[in-house]
Amino acid sequence: MSDTRVAVIAACGKGLGEAIARNLHAHGHSLVMMGRSEGVESLAQELGGIAVRGDVGKTEDLQNLVDAAMKAHGRIDAVMNNTGHVRGGGNTPASAPVYSADAGGDLLEVSDEDWMSGLNYILLNVIRMSRIVTPVLEKQGSGAILNMSSFAHREPAPAFPVGACLRMALGGFTKMYADKYARAGIRMNCILPGFIENYPLSDEIRERVPLGRSGTLEEVGETASFLLSDAAGYITGQSILVDGGMNRGV
Repeated sequence: MSDTRVAVIAACGKGLGEAIARNLHAHGHSLVMMGRSEGVESLAQELGGIAVRGDVGKTEDLQNLVDAAMKAHGRIDAVMNNTGHVRGGGNTPASAPVYSADAGGDLLEVSDEDWMSGLNYILLNVIRMSRIVTPVLEKQGSGAILNMSSFAHREPAPAFPVGACLRMALGGFTKMYADKYARAGIRMNCILPGFIENYPLSDEIRERVPLGRSGTLEEVGETASFLLSDAAGYITGQSILVDGGMNRGV
């Protein structure tokens, strides 16, 4: 069994997933990473990790990811359930106010296909991974899981109807899981990025962010690494905003 901390990361060939992988590597984790493109293989080669090609929406691919980690290292300390943007809601809000009622088109025009795809890639992917990895973490008596969400998890944005609804459901699952498995030494949280630098942003939206800028990929990576580390050992069942103060809720 490996003496170093081992992190399993889903969907990390680019963007936020890549940033989190780089940060976890910088903090001493051995990485086992999954992605759909060759980008994950290039990243794994650069960071000395293991790459598994696969889709987070497929149970067998998630199983392959966990199996690869256990075969190579015999343990898993951190699990990052990453996922990208999902369809449903018309145009992106890059040139429209975040909270415009018209930003995402007609809510009732979102197709069943888009709702089901969102369910698969926002909620069911996390539930499936939890089924697969929880027995490993229970046997170890420790482990941390972090789920990628978004600011719309807390304050629904009409531009992201599918994501907003299903990430609220993800928050509910996260809290229930955290409560159930806390005594087993397993923590689960959500990270809720706002507008990050890899997303196109209009000046109008930027002015709505109290910090007056997009977040950096590194800032999300650092927050994720913290939540997956022992330093966050008393944080579980939480949904942590990384949004520059954009969310208005208290």
